[in-house]
Amino acid sequence: MAARVGYRRIYEEPTPRDGKRVLVDRLWPRGMSKEKADLDEWLRDIAPSTDLRRWYHHDPERYDEFRRRYFAELEDADHRDASRRLREWSAHAKVTLLTATKDVDHSEAAALAQWLDDPRGARASAEQA
Repeated sequence: MAARVGYRRIYEEPTPRDGKRVLVDRLWPRGMSKEKADLDEWLRDIAPSTDLRRWYHHDPERYDEFRRRYFAELEDADHRDASRRLREWSAHAKVTLLTATKDVDHSEAAALAQWLDDPRGARASAEQA
């Protein structure tokens, strides 16, 4: 059984409940030192493509379509190694996905948590449209 995957803003204080802390943004968060981030990993290659990120522009009205496109990207060769690593980590331990995004519930971290917790449902969502 896979461990629960959580997500939160990197600017929040780390807690022991976080488990493995993984930054999933492509860019380093502004104003955040590496020490304060207290990361186990920075997995840039799991982040959405630059084109998808620019198209989405954190518009909550586009979130469902963003998720669909992002889930499709997670299956491509550019994301394959990072996806595999993240799946392995989450299968064995608690993982908290971190993002600098203000609206964390409409972020790639939230989408990734869903994708990791329910890969069949996420794939079905990606195939719709």
